[in-house]
Amino acid sequence: MIPNRNFNFPNPIRFGNGRVRELPDFCKSAGMKKPLFVTDKGLAGSDMVKDILANLDKSGLGRAMFSDVVPNPTEANVLDGCKVYRDGGHDGVICFGGGSALDTGKMIALMHSQKVSIFDLEDVDDWWTRADASKIAPNICIPTTAGTGSEVGRAAVITNTKTHEKKIIFHPDVMPRFAVLDPELTVGLPAKLTAATGFDAFAHCLEALCSPFYHPAAEGIAIEGMRLVKENLTKAVKKGKDLDARGNMLVASSMGATAFQKGLGAIHSLSHPFGGLYNAHHGTLNGIIMPYVLKANRKKVEAKIERAAAYLGIKGGFNGFMKFVLAFRKECGIPHKLADIGIDTKQLDTVAEMARRDPSHGGNPVDFSVKQYKTLAKKCVVGDL
Repeated sequence: MIPNRNFNFPNPIRFGNGRVRELPDFCKSAGMKKPLFVTDKGLAGSDMVKDILANLDKSGLGRAMFSDVVPNPTEANVLDGCKVYRDGGHDGVICFGGGSALDTGKMIALMHSQKVSIFDLEDVDDWWTRADASKIAPNICIPTTAGTGSEVGRAAVITNTKTHEKKIIFHPDVMPRFAVLDPELTVGLPAKLTAATGFDAFAHCLEALCSPFYHPAAEGIAIEGMRLVKENLTKAVKKGKDLDARGNMLVASSMGATAFQKGLGAIHSLSHPFGGLYNAHHGTLNGIIMPYVLKANRKKVEAKIERAAAYLGIKGGFNGFMKFVLAFRKECGIPHKLADIGIDTKQLDTVAEMARRDPSHGGNPVDFSVKQYKTLAKKCVVGDL
């Protein structure tokens, strides 16, 4: 059994079974007296949420909740939460759930009293300085999935419904005051979602490793995160109540999101437009797209992949690693091509143009053109590996 631990990297992390029961203490340490609990509709009526709210209420922190979180959150979704925040006179946000709930909660903490649009704070140059930092509320993140790693990040992904583009919204003060990694909260996650979110974490680690930018510390975190996913995701998918596997996946997820400050790449620059246009699950998209991008990047990443394969105990260098990825996907139930999840080839031009503009594109080892992205996107849809 993995012991409970407190550590700080990059923010204060409270890891271990049952740690969510200490939430009132974490709130008080963060200066919250009347927090707003943000989650999604699926979790809002669950026993674990009822227990958490009862614990907060008993500690004098109230039980106010906003649960109108949607998958692939939008500006309107965030603004609805901001109104609830202001009307309730809240002084902090507890973000509880998967990536969408964590991102929505963090953006409510950021945007509740700002005078600028959320898209004015896109992660471009120093746009974050447009926000009034004095108006940003503290937040605490409690993930119930192991994939996005939003609990250790200073940003959130919000969909622009006018353009169907996913935008990264950034401010350094959005970093959660605490990340509570409690494996017990993830045991009820269905196998399909466990696999999808797990491949999101693996993609974060893999793309951080392959990014050409100089950041040796991030590479070290990424490669160890890959090991944790390799050794624990299948266990978590097939034996959902394995707390050690669940705990290791939570840590791997946080590691992936810490590592990708080094950069992401074409897996994400393609999954973002496909997700925005087809409302498909981000983690599933990453898992499907992964081997196609690996193959397209081969000349630039082969040496790094060979080192990673050796560390992970995978024989055969790059080819062996590709075989592992394909077998790993299959074992976890990730489809082989995008057509298997209802995505067609009708919007390839739009996908390619959006992928080229996506912020993740800049971290890809190969500078794909729009034409190259269109070819690669089609391969992902039809399964041409």
